[in-house]
Amino acid sequence: MSTVVLESVLTCPHCGHAQQATMRTNACQFFYECGNCKALLRPKPGDCCVFCSFGSVKCPPVQAQPGCCE
Repeated sequence: MSTVVLESVLTCPHCGHAQQATMRTNACQFFYECGNCKALLRPKPGDCCVFCSFGSVKCPPVQAQPGCCE
């Protein structure tokens, strides 16, 4: 079993601002406000959270799935 990574860098698709954030382990995060342009980020269709759509690392629930992130 691999270690779950809790830190991810979210990159805003509107302005390109990148910011490190800590992911929750008990729930997916559906909304995130960009620290630069204040855009409200939402997951892309088919993704469970903003980290899976815009993060450098997928969220912990997805990381825990067999075969993820290999």
